[in-house]
Amino acid sequence: MSTIAQNLQAVDATIVAAANAAGRSRADVQLLAVSKTFPPEAVVEAFHAGQRAFGENYLQEAIDKKAAVASALPGAALEWHFIGPIQSNKTRPIAANFEWVHTVERLKIAQRLSEQRPDGLPPLNICLQVNISGEASKSGASPGELDDLAREVAALPKLRLRGLMAIPEPERDYARQRAAFARLRGHFERLRADGFDLDTLSMGMSADMEAAVAEGATIVRVGSAIFGSRNYE
Repeated sequence: MSTIAQNLQAVDATIVAAANAAGRSRADVQLLAVSKTFPPEAVVEAFHAGQRAFGENYLQEAIDKKAAVASALPGAALEWHFIGPIQSNKTRPIAANFEWVHTVERLKIAQRLSEQRPDGLPPLNICLQVNISGEASKSGASPGELDDLAREVAALPKLRLRGLMAIPEPERDYARQRAAFARLRGHFERLRADGFDLDTLSMGMSADMEAAVAEGATIVRVGSAIFGSRNYE
């Protein structure tokens, strides 16, 4: 068994244990394998080990990788998620090449994604990124902006607003990890109570996925625990 396959099994076991402890079903938590900076061969290896959803941060790398993987796995059904910062001049290829975008924080970006989503493709699944820890250096809409942004994005054609995403300030303490994710869940539940048809909480990474699952994550974004350390880290 390959290292990536072994790592996927270990991550799955962690999610199963966290879900069981929270009284949740493993089936309610999707594992998004964050393949940024890793070669197409790593994605192919993960695919053969049963992984289907992959997250990318860097647009050109992602487009090149997607093409290489399609060549190596003709006809294979992979799901590609864009999880990096979005510049206005990059929205067209993002709209054309991904099934999900997790990092919408401004109406202008959502409008461009909607206008540039090619005809014939299903609606682009959108998560609003929330700056849940209030860090000046961190991307994301402020909680105070969330209601208006959600209402405006939900009204756009060719998009489907699915939920919220956050990258909280790193914490080693489990209780503090849970507290940050609980704040995001609170905003999610409030929006649902206001009539928004949301079903997705994208939160939790390699170091805090257990706390995220405990607080209701439906997608956990895991990279290093699957593929290993990145060269720039």
